[in-house]
Amino acid sequence: MTDLPGLGIGINAAAHVYVFRWKAITFGVGGEFTTARAHSTAASAGFPSVTERFTSVAPQLSFNFGSSKGWSYLSGGIGPSTWRIVPDGSPALPVDEERLKTINYGGGARWFAKQHLAFSFDVRFYALNPSTAPSPFPPSPRTTLLIIGAGVSVR
Repeated sequence: MTDLPGLGIGINAAAHVYVFRWKAITFGVGGEFTTARAHSTAASAGFPSVTERFTSVAPQLSFNFGSSKGWSYLSGGIGPSTWRIVPDGSPALPVDEERLKTINYGGGARWFAKQHLAFSFDVRFYALNPSTAPSPFPPSPRTTLLIIGAGVSVR
């Protein structure tokens, strides 16, 4: 299928506790929740419109570089996710709700405009294990999704 959804919209929430500092690195532990949705309309070759949904929950370890006014970070974690692509108008088809082991990794930055409010930017990869799909669908292969986000952070 060549007409899979591309850009979508979603939400990401994360919380971290910074446990100790060693030289220029502050180590943090926490977790994140991500959910996103994308939709494609039938564009060519008779492919149906489809809706793609992705949800992930994972603990994370972070390495932070900077000061209290702003910092960059690298982080990653392993947790379950669900990823499904469903053709529109097909409620009778089984939906693949399998929870897949997913490794997420990426980095970003936060810049504090006020003492407790910051602008944040994040680039994250989600490496999903292959699935075992319900019949009549073939299983999905190992897949890597890219999610780029920007928003606000509070401290």
